[in-house]
Amino acid sequence: MEVSPLYPDFSPFNISVGNDITIAGVRSGTGPPLLLLHGFPQTHLIWHRIAPSLLEHFTLIIPDLRGYGSSSKPTSTNPDDHSLYSKSTMAADMVALMQELNHQKFYICGHDRGARVTHKMCVDYPEKVIKCILLDICPTKAMFLAARHPFAQLYWHWFFLAQTSPFPEDVIAASPAAFARKTLAAQEMYGEAAYRAYAAQFEDRATVHAMCEDYRAAAKEDMEEQIADEEAGRKIQCPLRVLWGKEAIVEKLFDARAEWRKVCVEGALDEEGSFAVEGGHFIPEERPGDVVRCVLDFFR
Repeated sequence: MEVSPLYPDFSPFNISVGNDITIAGVRSGTGPPLLLLHGFPQTHLIWHRIAPSLLEHFTLIIPDLRGYGSSSKPTSTNPDDHSLYSKSTMAADMVALMQELNHQKFYICGHDRGARVTHKMCVDYPEKVIKCILLDICPTKAMFLAARHPFAQLYWHWFFLAQTSPFPEDVIAASPAAFARKTLAAQEMYGEAAYRAYAAQFEDRATVHAMCEDYRAAAKEDMEEQIADEEAGRKIQCPLRVLWGKEAIVEKLFDARAEWRKVCVEGALDEEGSFAVEGGHFIPEERPGDVVRCVLDFFR
C-alpha cells in the first residue's frame, strides 16, 4: 500500500489478522491509541482533514475495513451466507489488528459502516474499548425496523446493494461513474484526490462485491446478531458519544439519543455530549472541526 499525499506524516501498514485477511492502512502520532474507522463507499482517506489535529495527542491507526481500499476482499460463494462481512467478523479484524500493533485497549471513532463495526466491537470486546464516538448512525436494527417512506427512499442503497448477487454488482459495473456520483454527491465535499479514490472503488469488481456483501450481511447476519445481543442483554458498556448531521436522516427520522440509550448500559451514553452538527451525513469531511473538538474533549 502506498501512502496518499493526504497523509504526509504517516507510515503504511499491511497486517495479517488471520484467515488470509490483510488489513491495510496508515499510522502515526504519539499518545494513547485511537482507531479511526471509515464507512461506505469510502476508505481511510475520510480522516485526512482530522488526523493532523490529533497527531500530537494520539497514536492514530487508520485502516481500510475488509472489502474496502487496499484491504483484503474475500469472495462470498454461498448466496445465503454473508458472514465474511458481518460486523462481528469485521470487528474481529480490528481487534486482531490492534493486537498485532500491541494496543490492548484503545479509543475508537467510527463513521457509517465503521461506526457499525465499532458498535459490535464494543459489545463483543468490552475489555478492549476505552471510549468510542459514533458518527451519523443509529443501531442497524432500529434503522431497518423504520424501513418505510421516506427512509426507504433516502437509504435506497441499503436495499439495492443487499439484493442477491450478481444483480447489484452487474448494475454498478455497467456505469460505475454514475453510481459514484449518485452515492457521493458533491465532489468538492471530499476534495479531488479523495473523491477519485472513492469513485475508483466502483470500477473494481472485487470491491463492489465486498460492498454488496457488507450490506447483505447488514440485512441478515447483522440483524440476527443484534437481536441475539438484545435477547442476551449484551450492551455497550464503555462511555459513548454520538454525533449526527442536522441535514441527514438520523436527525430527520430518529431520536438518536433514545435509540442509543436502548443498546447501552445505564449511564454509558454521554447524552449531553451527543448532538446534531451542521451539515449532512459525511461528517468527517463536512465538519472536521466538530469531530476534532469532540475527540479532544471526550478522549482526553
